[in-house]
Amino acid sequence: MNNMSTSALVEQLARELKARGLMMATAESCTGGLIAGACTEVSGSSEWFERGFVSYSNAAKHELLGVPEALIEQHGAVSEPVARAMAAGAVAHAHAQCSVAVTGVAGPTGGSAEKPVGTVWFGWATPAGVFSEHRRFDGDRSAVRQATVQHALAGLLQRLPNT
Repeated sequence: MNNMSTSALVEQLARELKARGLMMATAESCTGGLIAGACTEVSGSSEWFERGFVSYSNAAKHELLGVPEALIEQHGAVSEPVARAMAAGAVAHAHAQCSVAVTGVAGPTGGSAEKPVGTVWFGWATPAGVFSEHRRFDGDRSAVRQATVQHALAGLLQRLPNT
């Protein structure tokens, strides 16, 4: 996990996106807009942040991002294929070249043996492709959501194409 504060991550991400002339979008489920909120905390974020989708329900994932309903039925909302489809859908439905998507179980309810509380799938879309990763975070709902925000931002920063 990156040790930078969320605000420092956002400021670095902003610099890197602007330097590359890229815009970003977010597709959030378990964070409910916290990533977009962290990005738009920064003055001038309209230069690099295009929009955020809060796709909490399965219907919203399908309607807002074009995630196939069959994909959700087959793999569950908290899965690698859905995170990847959310990331790709955010770019396809925005005026952005990059996105971050998160879908997970923030808790304290909703966990299962296969997907315990703290399970989060990340998707990142950049001009270089779509990337995904799974993490499990400890702590209460707030801690899981904050760790997810940080990892999502750091992950996009790491995956930006070189200029």
